[in-house]
Amino acid sequence: MNSIILRTGTVFILPLLLLVSVVILLRGHNEPGGGFVGGLTAATAMLLHMLAFGPKEARKLLPIGPEAMIGVGLLLALFSGIPAMFAGLPAFKALWTDFEPVQGVKFSTPLIFDVGVYLTVAGVVILIIFSIAEYRGHRAIDAQHASDARAREEAS
Repeated sequence: MNSIILRTGTVFILPLLLLVSVVILLRGHNEPGGGFVGGLTAATAMLLHMLAFGPKEARKLLPIGPEAMIGVGLLLALFSGIPAMFAGLPAFKALWTDFEPVQGVKFSTPLIFDVGVYLTVAGVVILIIFSIAEYRGHRAIDAQHASDARAREEAS
């Protein structure tokens, strides 16, 4: 899109959406929310950035690719079941510690599982969004953003 309002708003809204997605993830043990909804919220933040700046710029924002996010998320979710087996309990039996990384959120195997779900859901949705955006005329979108960037440079 070619909207200065959208680009400016995205700069301010993106960090807030990502923060809200983490809050949703962490409050999921006591109230509605959790990894799935938090992951969708994080993916929505990336969608907003992609609409404002294009898929190429949105990919630069991610510290790792969506494929790696999916892999790490699946491994975290899978490995969250192992500690219970070492304790002689059934796999994926919830284990809690007294350590609270954030007040009111105890470190636990369900938290590890939720983080895995968060990363997997965010990675899958972001991968789908990027795939659609890049397939449906990524050259036209990137050309439009390059044209917009040249126009901004000439204006300044």
